[in-house]
Amino acid sequence: MRGFCILFHSFLPSLLIPEQGGRSHLAAQPFNHFLMSLLTVGTVAFDDIETPFGKAGRIAGGAAMYISLAASYFVKPIHLISVIGGDFPQQELDYMTSKGISLEGLQLKEDEKSFFWAGKYHRDMNNRDTLDTQLNVLADFDPVLPEDARKSDFVMLGNLTPAVQMRVIEQLEGHPRLIALDTMNFWMNTAWDGLMEVLKKVDCLVINDEEARQLSGEHSLVKAAEKILTLGPHFIVIKKGEHGALLFYEGKIFFAPALPLSEVFDPTGAGDTFAGGFTGYLAHSGDLSFENMKRAVIFGSAMASFCVEKFGYQRLKGLSSNDIKNRVAKFVDLVHFDAKL
Repeated sequence: MRGFCILFHSFLPSLLIPEQGGRSHLAAQPFNHFLMSLLTVGTVAFDDIETPFGKAGRIAGGAAMYISLAASYFVKPIHLISVIGGDFPQQELDYMTSKGISLEGLQLKEDEKSFFWAGKYHRDMNNRDTLDTQLNVLADFDPVLPEDARKSDFVMLGNLTPAVQMRVIEQLEGHPRLIALDTMNFWMNTAWDGLMEVLKKVDCLVINDEEARQLSGEHSLVKAAEKILTLGPHFIVIKKGEHGALLFYEGKIFFAPALPLSEVFDPTGAGDTFAGGFTGYLAHSGDLSFENMKRAVIFGSAMASFCVEKFGYQRLKGLSSNDIKNRVAKFVDLVHFDAKL
C-alpha cells in the first residue's frame, strides 16, 4: 500500500500582470510571460431580472460587459466591441473605462435604444422564462474593429449571430493566440451553416451542456465533446451550472466543481463571467497548455461564483487579488483529498 495526495496548489499563481509584448499562434512554442491584450465581443445591454429572491429593473448587463469586467482582474488592455443606444448611462461607461476596458470599438447610436432583455427565474434558479426581448440597436449591428483591437492576442466571441462573429474574425490581423467562442441553441436552429463556418475558425468553444448535446446530437457529454472537436475547436469547455464545468482536449478530460454557496441571488451573466475569467486568466498567463487550461477553468468558476451573489454585475465590483485568491483556495479545499492505494 502506498499513499498519494491530490493537490491543486498550482491553481494559486500570482495575479500580477506580466510586463512585455509579443504574439504567436496556439501551436507556437511555449509562451514567455509577455503582456497580452484581449478582445471581447457581445452585447452591452439592459436587463430586467426577477428571481425568487427579488427583482432588479433595467440594470446594466450584457455578455460583453460581464466578460470584460471579469477579465479586467487579470489582463489589460481589453478591447470591447459592441453597440449601445443613447439611453445607456454614462456612469456605466465610465466604470468600464476605469477598469482598463477600451470603448473605442463600442458603437453609440444616439437616437436609438439599447438591447433589452427581461426574464424570470424559477425557484431552482436553473431555468428561466424570457418575458421580453428588444433587439433595438442590435438588430443591424455591424462590428468595426479599431486598429489596436485588430491586433489582439486573445479573443472572446460572446453570444451573437454567427455572421457577426465571423465579421469580427475577418477583421483580425493574423491569427491571435486564442479565439474562444460562445453560442446558443437559437443559432443552432436558425443559422446552422454560419455557425459551422465560425467553428472552423476558433480554438476553443465554451457552451453549456444542453447546447453541447444539441450541437453534437449526442446525449453523453464525452461523446458530444469528441464530436464537436472534429468541427474545428482544439478545446471545449462544457458548463453545467451548479454542477461545475468540464474541459476536453485530445482525449483528456478535466472536471471542475461549482462552489456551493449559501445564497444565490441572480445567475444572469454567470456564464459570461466564467468566460471572462477563463480567457482573462489565459491572457494573463499566456500559457495554453492543457494544465494551464485547467487553472483557467478554476479561475473562471471562481469569478462566476462571485457574480451570482448579487444582482447584475455588482458583486464583480471592487474585488481584490486576495478576494480572488481566497475564492480559488475554496475550490482547492473542495477537491483536495488524501487516499491510500
